[in-house]
Amino acid sequence: MHRRRSRVWIGFGLACLTGCSTVQTALTGSADDRPDVPNRASILAEKELDEVLLAPPSRNTRYLTGKKARLVSLKPRTPAATVATHENDIPALSANKIERVDHEIKTLASNAGPATGTLTVNGKTYRVQLQEEIVEPAAVAGTITTASVNVPPPAPGTLPIEDFEQSELTPAAEDALRLNLPTALSMIGGEHPVVGFAQWRVQEAYARLDQANVLWLPSIQPGFSFDRHDGNLQPSDGSIVDVNRNSFQYGLGAGATGAGTTPVPGLVARFHLADAIFQPEIAEKTAWARGHAVDGALNEQLYKVASAYLELLESEQNLRILEETRNHTAGLAKLTHDYAASGQGLQSDADRMKTELTLDKNRVVTGRERIAIASARLSESLSIDTGQSIVPLDFTVVPLELVNPDLDKGTLISTGLANRPELKEAQSLVAVACEQYKRQKYAPFIPSVLLGFSSGGFGGGLSDSLNDVGGRYDFDALVTWEIRNLGFGEGAARRETQAQIEQAKFQQIKMLDQVAREISEAQTQVKHRAESIKITREGIKAAEESYQRNLSRIRDGQGLPIEVLQSVRALEAARHAYLTAVVQYNQAQFRLQWALGWPVFDPSESAENG
Repeated sequence: MHRRRSRVWIGFGLACLTGCSTVQTALTGSADDRPDVPNRASILAEKELDEVLLAPPSRNTRYLTGKKARLVSLKPRTPAATVATHENDIPALSANKIERVDHEIKTLASNAGPATGTLTVNGKTYRVQLQEEIVEPAAVAGTITTASVNVPPPAPGTLPIEDFEQSELTPAAEDALRLNLPTALSMIGGEHPVVGFAQWRVQEAYARLDQANVLWLPSIQPGFSFDRHDGNLQPSDGSIVDVNRNSFQYGLGAGATGAGTTPVPGLVARFHLADAIFQPEIAEKTAWARGHAVDGALNEQLYKVASAYLELLESEQNLRILEETRNHTAGLAKLTHDYAASGQGLQSDADRMKTELTLDKNRVVTGRERIAIASARLSESLSIDTGQSIVPLDFTVVPLELVNPDLDKGTLISTGLANRPELKEAQSLVAVACEQYKRQKYAPFIPSVLLGFSSGGFGGGLSDSLNDVGGRYDFDALVTWEIRNLGFGEGAARRETQAQIEQAKFQQIKMLDQVAREISEAQTQVKHRAESIKITREGIKAAEESYQRNLSRIRDGQGLPIEVLQSVRALEAARHAYLTAVVQYNQAQFRLQWALGWPVFDPSESAENG
C-alpha cells in the first residue's frame, strides 16, 4: 500500500514569538481571568481551554488547513503545576489533565525547509512539526492499524493484530504418543496394574476354593528314618533294661521305633469335617466377590482415564486461548506504544499494556506446564512411560452424550443398582459372612478326622547290627470332637461371625445409598452443566461482538487501543468458561456412565420398555 505524504517543517519557535493565531489563541489566557494579572481580556475560558488541551485524538474535528500538530516529548515526564508559553501565563491545570495536546494550526509556509520549533508545557520541552493527515482505505474488520485512527505510522516491523492471531502451539515431539479417547479407553485391560492386581486376587480366591474342595483328600508323605538308642529303657512290664539298638524305616511314612505305630503316616488325611463342609461355600462366594471387584476396578479405571484425557484436552485448549489472548495483547501493546510515542496516548497506558503482555506470556508458560502435568497423569492412568508426552488427536472439545440426562431419576437408579459391580461384591460378602457363621455354629457337633496309612520296610537290631528287615503296614483312624474353652469359646466365635454378618449387611446398605447418591449427583451435574454450556456459548457471542465493536471504534478514531483490553479479557473469560463447561459436562457424563455400572445397553431403551 502506497502512502502519499507531504510534510512541511516550520520554525515553531518563531511562530510562538510572532503569534501563530490558532496556537496563540488556544494557549494564551486573558489577564481578566486571573487574579494576579488584571486588565487583560479573556480569549478562552478555562473550561474551553481544558476541552482544547484534553481533546482525545479520536475527536472528529475539522482542521482549518487539513493539518495538525504532533508534539513529541523531549524530556522525561515530570509533574508540573503551571503551563507557560512565551510571555503569557494561564491558570494552573492539574498535571494529570495535560497528557496530550491536539491543536489546529494554520500553514505558515508550505515549502519551508526541515525546521523545528519548541514549546514548553508543564516544564517539558516539545518539538513541534506539521504533518498532513493520512487518509487510507478502511481497515479489514477485526484489525487495528495505526493509520485507521489518524496517528503516525508505527515503527518498521510493527504487525497488526491479525498477524498475531494464529496460535503458536508448541510442536509435538517426534516420539509423542497420539491418542483419542476411544483408544485411551481400549488400553485399559489385564496388563494395567490396577486391573491386573484385581484379576490376580480372583485367581487367588479360586485357588483357595480348589483347596477347600479337596480338603478331605489325603496327603502323600514318603520318607526314610533312622533311630539309634544307647542306655536304659523301660518296657511295658515296668523293668529297667540297658539296651543299645538301631532301627530304620523307609517307604510311605517315617519315624517308627519300637512297637509303636508310624508317627508320620505315608498317606494322611487330617481335617475338621466342618471345614470340609462349609469352606468350599465360603471360598466360592469369596471368589464371586473378588470377580465383581475386578469389574469395579475396571470401571473406575475407565472413568479415571476418561477424566485424565479430558483434563489433557482441556489443557491443550486452554493454551490456545491463552496464546490467542497473548497475541491480541501483543498487538494492543504495540499499538498503545505507538500512540504514546506520537503523543496521542498516555505512556502510563503503554506501560500497563506492557505489564499485561508480560503477565499473558507468563500464563502461556503456566499453560504449557499444565499440559505436561496432565500428560503425565494420563500416562499414569494408562500405565505407560510418563516420560513420553501424549498429544490428543481431538482438535477441540465437543459435548458428549453417553446417557440421556432427561431420563427419570428412578429409572437411572434402578439401572445402577442392577449393574454396579460394587453392589454385587457387597452382596457376595454378606453371603460369605453367613457361611462363616454356619461353620462356627455347627463346629461343636462335627468331629475332626485323622486317617493315616503307612507301608514300607522296617528293621533294626542290637548294638550296631541292622537285620531282620521286613515289610510293615500301619493304618490309623481317629475321630474327635472339640468344644472349645468349655463352650465359652464356641459362643464367642458365633457372636463374632454374627457381628460380621451385620457389618456386611450395613456395608451393603451403605453401598446402595452411595450408588443412588452418585447417580443422582451425576445426573444433576449433567443437566445443569448442559445449561451452563448454552449460557457460556451466548457469553462468547456477546464477548466477540463487544470485541469487534471496540475494534470498530478504534478504526473510526473514537477511542484508544487500551479500551480494547477489557473486551479481550472478557472474550478470554467467556472462552474459558465455555471450555470449562464443556469439559465438566463430559466428565459428568462419564461419571454418570460409571455410576450406572457402564451398562452395555441404553438406559433410555429400558425406560421405554418399562
